[in-house]
Amino acid sequence: MHRVGFGYDSHRFAPDRPLVLCGVRVESELGLSGHSDADVVLHAVTDAILGAIAAGDIGEHFPDTDPRWAGADSSQFVRHAVTLAGEAGCIVANCDVTVLAETPKLSDYKDKMKAILAELLNAPLDAVSIKAKTNEGMGFVGRREGIAAMAVVLVSRTERET
Repeated sequence: MHRVGFGYDSHRFAPDRPLVLCGVRVESELGLSGHSDADVVLHAVTDAILGAIAAGDIGEHFPDTDPRWAGADSSQFVRHAVTLAGEAGCIVANCDVTVLAETPKLSDYKDKMKAILAELLNAPLDAVSIKAKTNEGMGFVGRREGIAAMAVVLVSRTERET
């Protein structure tokens, strides 16, 4: 059995907050606004896993009205989704992420982001992809108002291929 899940998240830029993407602190004058650490990448990945196993969405598991999640490290959201997938008899076979940002440039951070994500997913490094794209000046991303991320995962009940 194989299932695909898709996740999306976006957050506005905010002053006086660190910019955290995929668990990596990225050098930037602005961070992202959000109840937790506002890590759009890990939020999109969490939703993709939850979607693949039909387990709702990140807001159902970690509501922004719950003070327990204020400033929370989003890696715990991914770990929770991976645990739920495991309880459903599934592993994350692969994950593909696209980060949409005009600024900052992410090329120097992608390898570290990929390594962290592979570890969180209990997946081999070659099963995880992180891509960064601009929005060519269009929309809220293009106007440099925030960052968005999209993620797709494949979960499987079979063993990973080697």
